[in-house]
Amino acid sequence: MFKKILTVMLLVLFVCCGCGKKKEEITANDLNEIVKRDVITVGVRTDAYPFGYLDKKGHYKGYDPAIARVIARGILGSDKKVKFVTVTASDRMMKLYSGDVDMVIATMSVTPKRRQLLDFSDPYYVAGQALLVKKGSKIRTLQDLNKKRAIIVFGSTSENSLRTAMPTVGIIGYRTYAEAYKALKQGKGSAIVSDDTILLGMALKDPTVELLPKRYTKEPYAVAFRKGPESKDLIRAVNFIIESETKNGNLKKLRENYNIK
Repeated sequence: MFKKILTVMLLVLFVCCGCGKKKEEITANDLNEIVKRDVITVGVRTDAYPFGYLDKKGHYKGYDPAIARVIARGILGSDKKVKFVTVTASDRMMKLYSGDVDMVIATMSVTPKRRQLLDFSDPYYVAGQALLVKKGSKIRTLQDLNKKRAIIVFGSTSENSLRTAMPTVGIIGYRTYAEAYKALKQGKGSAIVSDDTILLGMALKDPTVELLPKRYTKEPYAVAFRKGPESKDLIRAVNFIIESETKNGNLKKLRENYNIK
């Protein structure tokens, strides 16, 4: 999966002048350009409650959009100076390199492979891989998935984690968490393997599913940027905001607002 993403990234970099936005129209991932434009464009998810979702009025809600607003306030002086673009686990890197967004705040874990393609801020949250099962399931641990089928979302870190820890498990992949959740309910797999934060949102909404207590990894979430020297000033600004808002307790309050521990 990663090789496929890398190939597509290289293709985008090679032909970006000829498809999608023209080169001169690509949104620069540069602090000075953002200040001049007076708006930040941020890629967030809408399928990852409570980290990113739409409310009944179609407004972007969740911890990740809240952090985007905090960053907009810190850089531009107003939390209203942010434009949201919906991304998924499988297209969020493409949205960065196509110039559709300045940064991505979308439950993105920092991994060595991703660092080859992207630059990251300091972490703003640490999640962990966990299992979501139907209530009453005999699946209680990762080992119980031996020779069974597990559900993952393409573009997440779950597939590599599973193949390393349990090479005998069958893997079924979907593009969005909504599709993965539907597949679990339909019995197409024995468990969804993903970040506990995303699975928590499903469990909070549906008493017929259960988030198991064991965590198998540590997954630091960070803001993602296009890789290159033009991102450095912006990254420094975002890191300063994350550090300041962590120290003053504002990020903790935001998490509590969304029932995130």
